[in-house]
Amino acid sequence: MAMLPGVARSLGVSVPVAGHVISAYAVGVVIGAPLATLIGARLSRYRLLLALQAMFVVGNAASALSPGYGTLLVIRFLTGLPHGAFYGVAALVAAGMADPARRGRAVAGVFVGLTVAHVVGVPLVTWAGQMLGWRVVYAFIAAMELLALVMIARTVPAMMPDPQGSLLRELGALRRPQVWFTLATGAVGFGGMFCVGTYLSTVLLGVTGVPAYVVPLAQSLWGVGMVAGNMAGARLVDISPALAVVVTLVASTVMLCLFSVCAGNMVLVLIVTSLMGGIIALLPALQTRLMDVAADAQGLVAALNHSAVNVANASGAWLGGAVIAAGYGAQDVGWAGAGLSAMGLVIFLTGLLAQRGERHASDPV
Repeated sequence: MAMLPGVARSLGVSVPVAGHVISAYAVGVVIGAPLATLIGARLSRYRLLLALQAMFVVGNAASALSPGYGTLLVIRFLTGLPHGAFYGVAALVAAGMADPARRGRAVAGVFVGLTVAHVVGVPLVTWAGQMLGWRVVYAFIAAMELLALVMIARTVPAMMPDPQGSLLRELGALRRPQVWFTLATGAVGFGGMFCVGTYLSTVLLGVTGVPAYVVPLAQSLWGVGMVAGNMAGARLVDISPALAVVVTLVASTVMLCLFSVCAGNMVLVLIVTSLMGGIIALLPALQTRLMDVAADAQGLVAALNHSAVNVANASGAWLGGAVIAAGYGAQDVGWAGAGLSAMGLVIFLTGLLAQRGERHASDPV
């Protein structure tokens, strides 16, 4: 996203058309998460991680060498394919290596990179893209991915494949209602964060009236909130994943409402922006909840969690744009985002009630 204007200029297309490159990656994530997991159902998680990471290396290196817009569009779609499966499998590996009492913190540790990226990576890539060009940035990313591939090969235990692992067993998780309730919670509830995040600069520049140099500061504050929220949420997950989901969605709804209320004041909106970063705690909470409800078919649902997040990304950004296009103020994306968080909370609470009913129905008379 930070390199979008440079990509558009270099390839001779408009910024909205260049934005389709981002959408192509997101579509790749949604499709690739279940597909890659099912194809790799008989592989050990160690080998699957290596294969998925190798796809990242090739995809980002090819992006740097892409000759034109159409080629880049296809390459970014292909590079998105391993994304969801990689994070899903990595979360399962981390949870399996940790003490059960620290499972939430292990899963949250996998997502540290996502949170730190918003503190350091976004400003760095913005600068590097402006100074060196987007192709150099993609080449650098490919080099970092290659380093990560070596580190995975050297440090992750070489686990044996599950002899019972199969395509049918993984698909069997989709017969469990709680899996669908949890995925729907992420697909809807997470949309609130993206509804506001997509139009954060628009609100800051057009409503709050901050100087342009404050926007990267706000992005970094958002990232700091993500790091803190990820760490705090991990401890809550170790107490109860369901409780962590409920608390995060309640806090998300409140923070997104406050964003709209405080949008006219620079100090207040920056404080609220940093607090909104804590919504990221929903990711490890949902990931761990899925581990609890998927029984012995965890690979597919762990990957589908990231498909759900990308659905939330697309729908949240669309809803925010629709609010602005309808003539409402840009700050009103906060109210729309709060509505999505509240709907996610309702879905999750409905799932908990349904689960309680299932337990009562199975109790001996």
